[in-house]
Order: sequence, then C-alpha cells, then structure tokens
Amino acid sequence: MVGFWGALGFADVELPAPLTWGVVKGILLRNFRWWATQPDIFNNDGTLNLGYCYANSYLTENYNSPGSPYWCCLSFTPLALPETHPFWTSEEEPYPTASLPEVVALKYPKHIAIRRGGHSFLLSSGQACHYPMRATHAKYGKFAYSSSFGYSVPTGGYQLEQYAPDSMLALSEDGEFWHTRRLVEDAHFEEPGQDGVPVLVSTWKPWSDVEIETILIPPATETPNWHLRAHRVRSGRALQSSEGAFAIYGCRSDNGRTLGPMKGDAEEGTISGSGSALVLSSAGAVGIVELYVSGLREGRIVLADPNSNIIHGRTLLPSLNVDLLPGQDQWFVTAVFALPGDTSAWRAGWEKKPMIPGWLAKRMEGSS
Repeated sequence: MVGFWGALGFADVELPAPLTWGVVKGILLRNFRWWATQPDIFNNDGTLNLGYCYANSYLTENYNSPGSPYWCCLSFTPLALPETHPFWTSEEEPYPTASLPEVVALKYPKHIAIRRGGHSFLLSSGQACHYPMRATHAKYGKFAYSSSFGYSVPTGGYQLEQYAPDSMLALSEDGEFWHTRRLVEDAHFEEPGQDGVPVLVSTWKPWSDVEIETILIPPATETPNWHLRAHRVRSGRALQSSEGAFAIYGCRSDNGRTLGPMKGDAEEGTISGSGSALVLSSAGAVGIVELYVSGLREGRIVLADPNSNIIHGRTLLPSLNVDLLPGQDQWFVTAVFALPGDTSAWRAGWEKKPMIPGWLAKRMEGSS
C-alpha cells in the first residue's frame, strides 16, 4: 500500500510541495505502525496470509498465491538508500493536512476524495472491470469506500446477510437474490450548487426495465460527518430494496458478543426504527437516515455474515428497507452518518441532520 512512498527516494525524485522527506517518512512509518497492530495478518508459521486484516479467502482473486502478500516488500525500498539520504536524516513530519483541500474531484477515475469530520473516504462513480473479477460489484461498484470502515464482499448469493451490501442500494424480486450497481451506463461530474462543490451522477440498470439515477453529494461543512445519496428509481417490476451505510465492527467491548439494542446511557449498541438506523461500537458510529419522505423506509440492522468485511470478522450494517411496486417512480434521499474512533460527540452529530440542498429539491420536483 505504501510501496510508492518507499520508492520515491530510490527513484531520486524531487518532491513537489507540500511533500518533504519528513512527510514521506511519516506516511511510511505510520502505515507500518498501523499494520503492527493487526496480529491476525500472520499464519501460525509467521508467514503473511491472504486477506487484508485477517485470513479471508472471500476477498481473494483467482490469481492470488501464498506469495501475493509479499508485495509488501516494495515498502522496504528505503533500506537500499544510504544513511545520508534525506529520507533517513529528516525528522518524521505529520501529514500536510492544512495545505490540502477537504473535497477533491478526481477527474480520471470519476471519484470524489473527501477528508472532513475526521473521516477520509471516496465517493465512487462505479467502475466495471473488463473481466469477471470476484465480487467485482463490491470491490468497484459501491457508492463509497472508507479508510476507517472497511468494505464488505459477499460470502454467498443468498439473502442480505450473505450479500452484505454496505454503501450500496440492493434490489431483489424475491428477498433471496440481490442486484446492486455493477455496470454504469453513464457517470459524470456536476456542480449544481452555487458553492462549486462537485457531485457524482450515475445511471445504472440492474434489470432492463429498472432504471436508477444516483447522485452522490459530499458532506457540507455544517454537517461534516454526513454525506448524501439521492436515487431516482423507475421500476417496471415489484422489488424489495435495502440501502446500506458503511459496515462497522459489531461486537461488544466487554465480551465480544454481537451488539444488541442500545439501553439507557450505554456507550455502544444499535438503534433502528422508522426512517433510520444507527450502530455505535468501539470502532465509531455509523448510521443512515431517509430525508425525503419521513417514514418512507424502515431502518434495519443487518447482521452481515462473518468474514465478509476486509477489516473486521464480524460487522453490522445499518440499512433502510422498502418495497417498490411495478410502474413506481420513486425518489430516495439518503443521509449517511460516519464518525470514526472516539464517539463521545456522536449524539450531537447524529441529531444535527443535513438538509436536502435546494438544487436537489428543485431537481426532484421537476422530474415528478
């Protein structure tokens, strides 16, 4: 993951601002320190296993082998540099946060990179691979990918628990087999507001008679832990729907058992009901809310299958569910709450929900 930064010195690159050798050194060393807190990346014999934070074959591809994890050796390239190189002589420096924008449109991959509210993540236009990679819809088609809340892949093709559709709108005819965004017919940036903030618009068809337009909106400065997703669903068939927030570690701190409904002043647990769902755990807080029509969708906590997530073996998925009728033309406006780590201020953030932007409200009115 940090092989690029390790190779900069070896390639004798002149660093552009705001990079310095101290910044590069910090990026590399902080990465090493984080991986050092992940003891499950090793097999019993001390070799690195296949997976991410733990052995997990669901995440692998058909080209993986026991040697695949040893691409990590690229990050040790600075060991080839002399001790006089500025990589070694410079003091470690923090990430240059102050000199970088919080929201950036990445034009080539059609992503929006966001670093706001203590959370770094991507909004994604969806990218289909040219060959059938395993779980390609989960690895490339989700609406968002977080550096704090790892994404999930299916463990099977049967029911939501196996499908584990975090950061996805999943649709099903029977409640057993689900479709999500995989092939995108169109994806582009727009700047519909007066603030110049980019949004991502994509059109996709899970069935030939079901068309969905999805608009992904970065967090506003007033509500830094909320991003918005608007979907216009035009369906020619009866469907069940489930939209997920980020997946989050779902076990209790005291005994490792699955989190249950929050009680009293508890610091962890789940909340779900009409129009919203929330999970609070030692990993942070993740929630989801329907903004457009109060009570239109029902909040639910999906207990994802074990080993579906790249970081945690057991995760929960706050979700919103509703059934759609044939011929229905329906807008959803979803607000997703994500607060990594310290959750002491979760309640204030959760209760201050974002507003539907004026330009979006007009867009929905004009299409009704």
